[in-house]
Amino acid sequence: MRPAASLSIALLPIVALLATAGCDDHKNQQQAAPPPPEVSVLTIQPRAVTLETDLPGRASAFRISQVRPQVGGVILRRLFTEGDDVREGQQLYQIDPAPFRASLDSARAAVARAQAGVVSNGLIVKRYGPLAQAQAVSKQDLSNAQASLQQSQADVQSGRAQVETAEINLAYTKVLSPISGRTGRSAYTEGALVTQNQTDSLVTVTQLDPIYVDVTQPVSTLLRFRRELNSGQIKPAGDGSAQVKLLLEDGTPFDQTGKLQFSEVNVDQTTGSVTLRAIFPNPQRLLLPGMFVREKIEEGVQPGAFLVPQRAVGHTPKGEATVLLVGPDNKVQSRTIRTDRAIGNDWLVSGGLKAGDKVIVAGQMKAHPGTVVRPSEVKPDELTPGGSAGGDG
Repeated sequence: MRPAASLSIALLPIVALLATAGCDDHKNQQQAAPPPPEVSVLTIQPRAVTLETDLPGRASAFRISQVRPQVGGVILRRLFTEGDDVREGQQLYQIDPAPFRASLDSARAAVARAQAGVVSNGLIVKRYGPLAQAQAVSKQDLSNAQASLQQSQADVQSGRAQVETAEINLAYTKVLSPISGRTGRSAYTEGALVTQNQTDSLVTVTQLDPIYVDVTQPVSTLLRFRRELNSGQIKPAGDGSAQVKLLLEDGTPFDQTGKLQFSEVNVDQTTGSVTLRAIFPNPQRLLLPGMFVREKIEEGVQPGAFLVPQRAVGHTPKGEATVLLVGPDNKVQSRTIRTDRAIGNDWLVSGGLKAGDKVIVAGQMKAHPGTVVRPSEVKPDELTPGGSAGGDG
């Protein structure tokens, strides 16, 4: 055998071995290539959203009455228990009525005396009439008798007015509650001397049902709300009056819904805000004047709104809000959006998105602009606050 042929035959196993090794390396490289990262996406669809404004406020009484005596005298009895509810017209105190009863008796006697004078002078005028025509008495005597009769009639009217005044003062010895409500501390006890229209009140009665809640709102927010309402971006909720909900100081919701009554017409020059007043039913007397609350005012309903979970929104160093989208080719895109306000765990987006956009809500750490990903669709009700839907947040 020739040397060259022997060499070729010897090299054949080596070439076959190298070819086999090259195929194995190619297969290993294909097996080592990682799959596209998995992300969870939410398809943006317009929906009707109820807009609410969350504002701090304080409760204030619906009506407050500071009860003061309208006549002077010594208090004989207190007829209520401090802290109890009282009705309108219920007697609270009894002032000594004896002096006022004596004044009433004196006024009635004066009326009786004046009425007797009317009868006496009337008889004289009746008798002097024919005598004056017969010139048995002078016309001056008849005129004097008529004047005396008129004076007696005036005395009767004056006496009746004094009787009425005495009756009013006697009635005022019973100090009544002008409103229905809850009593506070009594500043006076039995035996105390009070005076007419004194500065200090005997007791304060406060009506707690219903009750007011006053909040302040920036003028800019009020102007924006009215502008959106006039343009049709939002529609009034319910019967056209804004519905209001409350959160108590400990964070628990108040079980009654109120209505916004009015907004102040004057703007506070120091804060640039206006005061809004809402009225709430308070049958359990849970709200008390001065209590701090948080008020949720329903501004209206915005149709065709876009909501994006807050955890899907990032921010650039300039403070611009951005989201990651999955395009038709499953490539990741970054887009700047404009957020309006937070609604629960979502952002209300006013610009930058359109219906059908697929926003990455989980797996953002593995997704970068230009990266090919493997998206999996999630529904809004599957997104739990602070949780993860099919990937790392």
